[in-house]
Amino acid sequence: MTSSVSSFDHRKYRPVAPIELANRQWPDRQITKAPLWASVDLRDGNQALLEPMSVDQKKALWALLVKVGFKEIEVGFPAASQPDYDFVRWLIEEDQIPEDVYIQVLVQCREHLIEKTYQALEGVKRAIVHVYNSTSVAQRERVFEKDQAGITAIAVQGATWVKQYADRYPEVDWRFQYSPESFTSTEVDFSIAICEAVMDVWQPTPERPCILNLPATVEIGPVNHFADQIEYFIRHMKWRDCALVSLHTHNDRGGAAAAAELGLMAGADRVEGTLLGNGERTGNMDIVTLGMNLYSQGVDPELDLSRPDEIIQVYTQCTQLPVHPRHPWVGELVYTAFSGSHQDAISKCLKKQQADEPWQVAYLPIDPHDLGRDYQAVIRVNSQSGKGGMAFLLERDHGISLPRWMTLELAPAVQQASEKVSGELSSDSIREVLERTFICQDPIALTGYRVDREDAQTLSARLSVTEAGEARSVAISGDGNGAMSAFLNAWQQHTGMSVNIVDYSEHALGEGSDAIAVAFVQLNINGQRVSGMAEDGDTVTASLKAVLSAINRASANGVKVRFEEQATA
Repeated sequence: MTSSVSSFDHRKYRPVAPIELANRQWPDRQITKAPLWASVDLRDGNQALLEPMSVDQKKALWALLVKVGFKEIEVGFPAASQPDYDFVRWLIEEDQIPEDVYIQVLVQCREHLIEKTYQALEGVKRAIVHVYNSTSVAQRERVFEKDQAGITAIAVQGATWVKQYADRYPEVDWRFQYSPESFTSTEVDFSIAICEAVMDVWQPTPERPCILNLPATVEIGPVNHFADQIEYFIRHMKWRDCALVSLHTHNDRGGAAAAAELGLMAGADRVEGTLLGNGERTGNMDIVTLGMNLYSQGVDPELDLSRPDEIIQVYTQCTQLPVHPRHPWVGELVYTAFSGSHQDAISKCLKKQQADEPWQVAYLPIDPHDLGRDYQAVIRVNSQSGKGGMAFLLERDHGISLPRWMTLELAPAVQQASEKVSGELSSDSIREVLERTFICQDPIALTGYRVDREDAQTLSARLSVTEAGEARSVAISGDGNGAMSAFLNAWQQHTGMSVNIVDYSEHALGEGSDAIAVAFVQLNINGQRVSGMAEDGDTVTASLKAVLSAINRASANGVKVRFEEQATA
């Protein structure tokens, strides 16, 4: 038998060449403050959509970005797109740009495009002009057919035009940004050289630095390799204090957020990305993810990410893209536990978590309340769940605090119910299973009782007993040191059945005079342990009904109940 030949051949690819970086520092550093953030949702994110945003959608997303707190927002490529041009004009002419926000526009190193870009920006108070050209080996050799000197000349000429046209508008607070596109696929020494050539043109100062944006246009290697590239660049560049080093990572290998984090540890100052990671191919770096990563480490992200549902709503309306329920930090199910062991751990930790101590709850890296989520989404029950989850839901949603022995006995019934529905079981459904399993007032029901208290308590009770479809009234009485004790003594005297209390628990459901009492009892009936439950407005009545529930359950399992003739009323 001959094996088939597969086209899946790893030998056609080469690993990235390691960066020779002695005594690298980034592995030992921690991020202690937020970077400068720049949103590229309205340009890079918009270019990646099957249907680009309408003007109204752009306006809605712009309002959200400002509300979240971005101070630098790339709004389009006005020289290449009429909708982008019109949107930039709307922002300026309708005075939609807050005093502390810079809009950013992208342009290639071509004079007519740069000229039109400045025309789009006429009347702006402050803006970032972002110019770029491709620098990678593949782009140089296979697209532009130029050597390093030829590619550098393109960047220098573009930087010159950017500065010359800016000089025509001296009243504007201009900032210049340069990107060696495909930085990760470019020799790092050449990236440094071409960026320095651009800086020679712009002559930035520590007071007015330029932005050097180093994009992982395509993520080609491990995140540690990217960190090495950034640290090497920063170590070897001239005029470090005259430039803000910016990162623009993509998610081709799934490492965009991690690469940005390590790039910040390597010394970068600024991060470009999009809300929820929209972007070409597998997407841009997700600013919500990175911001929440910082937040979870006690670092203020300096963005208001506390209303993720609002962010998701606007994002989905504007981009027509869904948000995965397992999306980091903000997905619908990220704070939900179905696993029984997880549910038990979360429930126990939440009960012990104090308001004035650092957060430490198993399986919850942050408090869901910080993101506007309540604990209703934390624990949900399906066929994979265990005892802790159902007990948590009953207590949270219905105020029913199950004793452990009742929890153990309820678990198989809930498991069986969840398997029948092949999905999630609501807390209301769990309560129905609880009551259907343990509240049993047939064939014997309590119809009334009286307690006389002297030296001991004497309880006289009237029961309704149904046999063969017919009900008869039975009276029993007995003494004891409490109502339940007296009831059980009366029961044994009138039936001859050995009944002993193994465990008992009760509590109120709600507060005030209208509160309902719920009682749980576990009995030993003729050597068999049986549990029962009941609810009533009166505590004693609830406890007696719980006893009868257990007895009725035992009767359903074959335990015979016979009353003495004299007990019949």
